[in-house]
Amino acid sequence: MTAPASVSLHAAGSLRGALLDIAETFQSETGVLVSAQFGASGLLRDRLARGETGAVFASANLEHPQALARAGLAGPAVLFARNELCAFLRPGLVATSANLLDLMLDPKVRLGTSTPKADPSGDYAFAVFARAEAVKPGAKAALEAKALKLTGGPECLPAPEGLNVYGHKLASGEADIFLAYCTNAQQLAKEQPGIAMLRLPDQLAVGADYGLTVLNKASPGGYRLAMYILSPQGQSILTRHGFLAPGRPRAG
Repeated sequence: MTAPASVSLHAAGSLRGALLDIAETFQSETGVLVSAQFGASGLLRDRLARGETGAVFASANLEHPQALARAGLAGPAVLFARNELCAFLRPGLVATSANLLDLMLDPKVRLGTSTPKADPSGDYAFAVFARAEAVKPGAKAALEAKALKLTGGPECLPAPEGLNVYGHKLASGEADIFLAYCTNAQQLAKEQPGIAMLRLPDQLAVGADYGLTVLNKASPGGYRLAMYILSPQGQSILTRHGFLAPGRPRAG
């Protein structure tokens, strides 16, 4: 008996829930198995650039899949989802959009981010710091200096299996505020209901464009998976997980 075809998917950790749901539906409809690996997009890009076998790469930014395309390792990068950064507050910490920046700058408040360059979430957090400079001169340098890079880097400790890493860092006391993707809210509401989410004020708001590419050595199943992620079915699943899906058809 011939073994079922399989496709290797490398994807940003923030996509885990959505892409596992998409993979399950894709497998049931096509019979093509999906082997998924999740992690910081920059680290995944480096692994693929060094020759690790992969078919589809779904990144939390467009830059990393574009880098593989420029290196001649993958096809064009396409936008398939959008996210944005929010502030998550440890239980008992109260903030509003009006005083969030002051709280982030408070020397007593531990501010957590992911690791820039290794993880786009960290890059987006530092983009928030750059926007803060226009609101309060000196804020950029102060925030960059105090930011605790707790996730996304090769040396960062992961959360226990099955737990949201940002909720774990907040609940364990490693951070008082964590800048992370707003799509974490669904999982955190189940795991850590005491953690509050606050959308960033317009002056600080930073959006995230997610990019998808197919590696040159991908099988036909890899292209089918990529198209499924871009299809109305895949885009609807992304929407259910809190992402903005640019390819989802308009209602009516």
